[in-house]
Parts: sequence; C-alpha cells; structure tokens
Amino acid sequence: MSEEVKLYSLRNEYIKKNRGKVIFISLFSVLSILLILVSLFIGNMKIGIIDGFKALFGEGEKNVILVMRRLRLPRALAAFIVGFGLGISGLIMQTNLKNDMASPSTLGVSNASVLGANIAIIIISGGVVKTQNGTTFDVNNPYLTSLLAFLFAFGSIVLILSLSRIKKFNSASIILIGVALSAVFQAITTIIQYFAVDVRLTSAVFWSFGDLERGTMIHNLLTSSVTFISLIVFYLFSKSYNVMMMGDDVSKSLGVKVEKVRFISLLLASLIVAVAISIYGIIGFIGLMAPHIAKRLIGTNHKYSIIASGIIGAIILEVSDLLSRILLNGFTLPVGAITALFGAPFFLYLVFFKSRRKYA
Repeated sequence: MSEEVKLYSLRNEYIKKNRGKVIFISLFSVLSILLILVSLFIGNMKIGIIDGFKALFGEGEKNVILVMRRLRLPRALAAFIVGFGLGISGLIMQTNLKNDMASPSTLGVSNASVLGANIAIIIISGGVVKTQNGTTFDVNNPYLTSLLAFLFAFGSIVLILSLSRIKKFNSASIILIGVALSAVFQAITTIIQYFAVDVRLTSAVFWSFGDLERGTMIHNLLTSSVTFISLIVFYLFSKSYNVMMMGDDVSKSLGVKVEKVRFISLLLASLIVAVAISIYGIIGFIGLMAPHIAKRLIGTNHKYSIIASGIIGAIILEVSDLLSRILLNGFTLPVGAITALFGAPFFLYLVFFKSRRKYA
C-alpha cells in the first residue's frame, strides 16, 4: 500500500513539474507578444496607439500606414522570428555537440556567411546596403549578397558534417574542424577587405552588423518557414536528445541512431542560422545565451527546453532591438552590437564559473 502511495506521489509531482514548465513557456510567450506590440510604437515618428493599429489594417494617413506596415511591423516580427530560430539552433548545437559553448560561431557558420557577403559586395559588386543615416551604397544586384552569404554559410556546415560522417568524427572533432574553418574564412575575408576600395569596404563592414531593418515580410515568411519545419523535426527528435545526453554508447544501446540524428539536427540548425544571417547580418550570442537560460529555468527535458530556448531567444533579441532604438535618441545602433554587449559577459561567465564548478 505504501508503495502505491509513493508511486502516486511521484506521479503527481511529475505532473506538477510539467504543468509549471507549460505555465512558464506560456507566460514568456505572452511577454514576447507584448514586446512585439511595444516595438510597433517605438521610433522617431510618434504614432498613437489607435492610429497605429488602424494603419496596420490599411486605414488612416498614408505615411503612418507606410511606417507601420512596411517598416515597423516587419522589424518587430523579424526580432521574434530570428531570435526564436537562433535560440533553438543554439540548443540543438549544444546538445548534439555536447558542448555548453557550442554556437553558430563555433561551427564557422557566421564567418562563412561574412565571407560570402564580402565576395558579393567587394569582388562582384552585388547587393545594396543602407545605413541608418540614409547613406546608401549602391551595387548591382540587390539579392546577390544574401544569396552568397547563405550559400557559404550552409556550404560550410555541409562540408563539416560530410567530413564527420566519412571519417566518423566525434562531437569534439566537429567543433575543432569548425573552429579551424572559421579561422580560414576570417583570414580570406581580411585579405579581400585589405584590397577593397573605401566605399565597398564600408558597405561590407556595415553588412556584418546585425540589422533587422533589412528584412521584409517576404524575408520573415522565408525565415519562419525554415524555422517552423526544423522545429517540427527537432521536436520529433526530442526523446532521442534526452537519451543522447547520457552518451553515445548508451544511446546506441537504447536504439538511437546517433550519427543520423546528429547529422540531420546540425544540418537543420545551421540552415536556420544561415538563412537568418544571410538576410540580417551577424547577430551573435543569442544561440549561446538562450539555451542556458532555458535549461536553468525549466530543466533539460527537450520536450520543453526546445520551445523555451526559442521563446527566450526571441525575447532577448526583441529587448536588444528596443534598446538599439532608445539608447541614443534619434539614432539606431546595430542590434548585433547590443546582443554582443549581453553575450560577451555571459560567455565569460560560462568560461570561468562553469569550468570552476567542473574541476572543483
């Protein structure tokens, strides 16, 4: 009888914990939606709440409709979509590589994307980059920069994962390959920039700054579609991820196809990052911070931590975007710089405190 009572108590405790996780995710989801609404009314042009919502439905003054529907709404949605995608990508990378500091930069995705963009802007003269003060660097093809940035970013991860499958590298080797390739991409980018003329160099450097203003509703649709499809796959693999945390040997003995799950997961996570970076530029550290915060708050069960990492990533980018617009009155800072200000101290925390706890 006491055994039955104990089992009943454990079951109730499990249900209660899971209910708490669902409530947490729901509350943070509401917060992220509220931040989208706040973002719609932050900017140089003062717009009333009623006028703003009317403009979203195509009613009111033309200039208000233009600002709300073509500028602020795409930007607010981009902050949520890109932040969500980077958040879940970071978690998937950390889980599959079994490294707390795994991120898009770790696998060379970010530097590969920058290399592709620099080739497009400096060598081929492709793409258009517009600065916050209205200065525009005109070049031939407005889509070439994003296309090459995406192809280089996605190609880098395909190369790394293909090598890992051929040589059967472990997760540590994958990270080392990524770091090495990242250094090569950075070196080639530096050489290209060294011989660039001033205007193209300025354009290339500005592209590397994360900027949510570049996106349109079409870009948001593309990014959200890739993220949503990948999210479904990640969720289907969530039980496998939980098992893989016990090690590859244990996972294989329990029937998990570790190499297959890892290959597909890292490929899709990098695809999300490649699409986001190719459109909006480098927005760092979200893939590093969001998973750690999610795991600290709700635990490591991927059934919940995947969604939580995405929501927290979205909130981080939304808050960073708001700060980028209000810190300097009348001037917008690159959102990638704001996320770096948050992320760099967080990275140092992981290096010092996590390692101290591990070897104490």
